[in-house]
Amino acid sequence: MLADSDKLFDQRADLSKLRDAIANMNRARRENAKSFDIEARLARYNYYLGRHSEDEKEREKAFEDGKAAAKSASKMEPNKPDGYFWFGANLGEQSNRNPLAIGVHSIDEIREAMNKVIDIQPNYEMASAYDVLGQLELGTRLLGGKPEKAVEFLEKGIELEKLNGETRVHLAEAYLVLGKDAEARKQLDYVLQMKPNPAYLPEYAEQVEKAKKMLATKF
Repeated sequence: MLADSDKLFDQRADLSKLRDAIANMNRARRENAKSFDIEARLARYNYYLGRHSEDEKEREKAFEDGKAAAKSASKMEPNKPDGYFWFGANLGEQSNRNPLAIGVHSIDEIREAMNKVIDIQPNYEMASAYDVLGQLELGTRLLGGKPEKAVEFLEKGIELEKLNGETRVHLAEAYLVLGKDAEARKQLDYVLQMKPNPAYLPEYAEQVEKAKKMLATKF
């Protein structure tokens, strides 16, 4: 069932396939004892559903289910990064969508989760923990976040994983805040020209769209 669900997740651009993958994992959880492999997948799958669903109730449920599964995963395997990363990722997306209700109160939790990931495996999920920390700095400037610190995190992420287009787009945003337009353009051009990791093609399509929009509107 794990392999079948992974194949469905590979087709996640079609949300019906993603929902089927989640249903498979929930069924596996009911029919068997909880396992790390199931909980880690549910945390990841629900994150992607929450991020892309247009149904508010489905989106919120996905993030809540994702956080719960991530917590279970980190308790089962505290020396693996999966649970910490997907907890922070689900909470981070919730915060972005509800900055007043959730965001301000969640900053420390997200930061703690991503620092834990870095302690265990810095390159996990294409070094995306650094991307999340960079976004935190950019998104909390009114609360003391610093774009210079964001650049440090994002540049470190790219140092570890050159093909993370999401990190490059956010680095371009940070450079623009600092008035480094030429550096920002370099990052966006790189996204458009790079050969993406085949495991992340749906995400790369989104990154290309973001890069094109920024090039058209910011320069």
